Amino acid sequence: MTSNSLVYLIALPLFGSAVLLLAGRRSDRWGHILATVLSGSAFVVGLVQFAQMLGRSNDQRAVTQKLFSWISVGTFKVDASLMLDQLSICFVLLITGVGTLIHIYSIAYMSHDLDRRRFFAYLNLFIAAMLLLVLGDSYLNLYVGWEGVGLASYLLIGFWNQKPAYATAAKKAFVANRVGDLGLSLAIMISFATMGTVSFAGVKEQAGHASTGALTAIGIMLLIAATGKSAQFPLQAWLGDAMAGPTPVSALIHAATMVTAGVYLITRSNFIFDAAPTAQLLVAIIGAITLLFGAIIGTAKDDIKKALAASTMSQIGYMVLGAGLGPAGYAFAIMHLLTHGFFKAGMFLGAGSVMHGMDDEVNMRRYGGLRKFMPITFATFGLGYLAIIGVPPFAGFYSKDKIIEVAFNAGGIKGITLGGAALLGAAITAFYMTRVVILTFAGSKRWDDKAHPHESPALMWLPMVLLAVGSVTSGIIFTHGNSLQNWLAPVVATSPAHEGELLKPAVVSILALVLVLAGVGLAIMKYLRKPVPSEAPTDVSIFTRIARRDLLQDDFNEAVFMRPGQKLTEVLVATDELLVDGAVRGVAHITQSTGRTLGMTQTGFVRSYAMWILLGAIGLLATIWVVTL
Repeated sequence: MTSNSLVYLIALPLFGSAVLLLAGRRSDRWGHILATVLSGSAFVVGLVQFAQMLGRSNDQRAVTQKLFSWISVGTFKVDASLMLDQLSICFVLLITGVGTLIHIYSIAYMSHDLDRRRFFAYLNLFIAAMLLLVLGDSYLNLYVGWEGVGLASYLLIGFWNQKPAYATAAKKAFVANRVGDLGLSLAIMISFATMGTVSFAGVKEQAGHASTGALTAIGIMLLIAATGKSAQFPLQAWLGDAMAGPTPVSALIHAATMVTAGVYLITRSNFIFDAAPTAQLLVAIIGAITLLFGAIIGTAKDDIKKALAASTMSQIGYMVLGAGLGPAGYAFAIMHLLTHGFFKAGMFLGAGSVMHGMDDEVNMRRYGGLRKFMPITFATFGLGYLAIIGVPPFAGFYSKDKIIEVAFNAGGIKGITLGGAALLGAAITAFYMTRVVILTFAGSKRWDDKAHPHESPALMWLPMVLLAVGSVTSGIIFTHGNSLQNWLAPVVATSPAHEGELLKPAVVSILALVLVLAGVGLAIMKYLRKPVPSEAPTDVSIFTRIARRDLLQDDFNEAVFMRPGQKLTEVLVATDELLVDGAVRGVAHITQSTGRTLGMTQTGFVRSYAMWILLGAIGLLATIWVVTL
């Protein structure tokens, strides 16, 4: 089916961004209002599309809109077209719904920033790019949105670029994402070279005729793209530094939208991964590694935003693990993505609320006892906390436990390994998130007299309350009658748990809950029953020191990539100066020397010229005489 209104989803926030950027300071007084209204309008358009979709049968729910013919070269034809189906509408509502709440929050949070208008222009630009990413009907259209999201995230992370460290963080995120983007561009090239098409429908149709090697190569390249955009191992190092941006950016980009783009890409490409088992297994392995990687880092962070960033890395690892488990896991990966959008965005906004009341202090060791001063922030953050650690009946219990269950039932050593990693990650998550709650809201105060903690204004706590409602109810809604699985079935291949169940769902839930309680109890004993120093202790184990340094991810990148790259650059520069520039300079030197030598013969005396003419004539006659002998 076709629709003529899909373009409004993108056009509304894109128009807002253009107006705010072009109008400049003239829009300072009303720019934030315009941006918020246009983001909310896009959400309303999404709701209308969703309602219309509900009124159609399963096989008629997907709609498309052709904007124009983009590329037409020989047999390679690509239209700039949009597609809205059961998978993309989930992302549209998440992006515009949560995005609008973050816009509302930002009105108050950024009220004293002189560049608030520019901030909202970038927010609108990001919303538009993210919508293009999930609405494009081909890998090439998706790629445009993919790059647009990268640009907008760079601008938002480095929004306060007058601070060199923040500008560096933005560049780090940009470069890491470019590495992943290379994977996506290669996947598009391989798709065209082997199948003659880059549209989702065309690749899906041709996948059955392509070789396993080609599909595996495409799958691995798509995985590389996902690791960059979703901060998965080994391209995860940028996420912690990206907390340099204003806190609403972290809620929008690093909780609900951009970092989930890799999960969308893998799930959208399910027909490739189902036909390429090796690539699919790599997806699951990367997810399992990352969920543990992020969780371990989260245990050692004192910066509240960086602790939540490590948590995001870990939770997206769960989503990638679910997507790597094939038809049994795709729907649960998307479910966890949606529930995570509620509780993690809410917790990031809660962190921003705490910072707002604590004079921008981010060190949790200098908080303590804030529940008395920020009751709404404490309540909403606490609901998100219960959701992320998987306490029933909160959202994370339904989505994360299902991924753990499917992982165990993958069978054999694979199932035991992946399921065990997911269970261990749940225990560590409970520990570090309880640590965050205790250090921030419990115990006695540890701040100095300069801080005056207080509850945030209504424009900030109202979005937090609405997100907390989603943290409580979304899991129940998505699992009631397998509603989300049934909804996604026409787009994403789904199947029940594997026939040879290793563990029953009830057993998985009990094991997860026991480990969660163990993690909570350990954190209580370590941080609530003992005084918490306002400065991080230095006499800690080597494991803690390594975790504080992000498991040496930057050290590894510096040793393996940066330093050798610098040396290679020095060698290439020296080679260029010696051979290329040396050759050019040598030719110039010879030419100049020859010119100077010949110039010595130009004396200006007629008798000298006559002598050279005589000698030349004699030489010429002698040559002719010798040749004719």
